[in-house]
Amino acid sequence: MATTFRGKTVLITGASSGIGRSLAVALAAQGARLGVTARRAELLESLAAEVRAAGGTIETATLDVSDRAATVSGLRGLADRLGPPDVLIANAGVSEPTGIEPQNVDGVVRMANVNYLGVVYAFEAVLAGMLQRGAGHLVAVSSMAAYKGLPGAAGYCASKAAVSSYCEAIRIDLWPRGVAVTCVYPGFVETPMTAKNTHPMPLLMTAEAGAAEILRRLPGRPGVLNFPRRMRLLMALTRLAPDRFIRKRVRVKVIDPAG
Repeated sequence: MATTFRGKTVLITGASSGIGRSLAVALAAQGARLGVTARRAELLESLAAEVRAAGGTIETATLDVSDRAATVSGLRGLADRLGPPDVLIANAGVSEPTGIEPQNVDGVVRMANVNYLGVVYAFEAVLAGMLQRGAGHLVAVSSMAAYKGLPGAAGYCASKAAVSSYCEAIRIDLWPRGVAVTCVYPGFVETPMTAKNTHPMPLLMTAEAGAAEILRRLPGRPGVLNFPRRMRLLMALTRLAPDRFIRKRVRVKVIDPAG
């Protein structure tokens, strides 16, 4: 078993299901000290019980990452209990169809608040301390949907593209300061929520496999971490396709596990 993260303090938002939960379980098995957050207290406590039963160290905070004050306070509280975070993984995400008749503007706002601003708030909670120490690793989970605006998912794609641009910019700012920034771009991941999708999900992978890929590559502190690679190639080709082709062939309602 890998022990890359043994003794490290890792904070994860959106840890109640999907990739976030799988990351927490795998990190605990490696010997990391975990601080996890999510909106759903019962699922968060179930995760904590599993980790503790296996001998792991974990602390929890129930919060909604769209609430700036709660996110900053909650993550800093976890750091107080566990020690300064070596890694923060901003994973919480939600998705709703956008549409045009009606537009679902409220849904676009919710996705922007959780998917994008939730990352900003999570980073805010730990960045000052990392800069003071001259060490740390900020990780945000974006999506392959950031690479191309897809019909039916305009708000989701835009929120994930915002995460990507934000990470890219602050990665450059932080490069000489000892703090790494990684933006993760998963393809389709199998969760109870994606099980409801009716559209094709090429190269679908389990949450456990996705978490394993992230943890395998994260120690290298890459700026960009995307998987599976064939899905990245597919999205690159999609970017080159004319709008009329996309309109006829692609209709996506992307759903991420919500923390």
